[in-house]
Amino acid sequence: MAYKISDACVNCGACEGECPVGAISEGDGKRVIDAAACVSCGTCAATCPAEAIAEE
Repeated sequence: MAYKISDACVNCGACEGECPVGAISEGDGKRVIDAAACVSCGTCAATCPAEAIAEE
């Protein structure tokens, strides 16, 4: 099950650098997760200061 970034994202980029598979990139005003690349490790959710990332 992939993770998803909600509209609570403040686009700080903390999650992008922590993703071990590079599944996170900058989207339109917030970060986005490539569901096909996501390995559901949860590292991004644990790193997010806005608590904007959760399992889909």
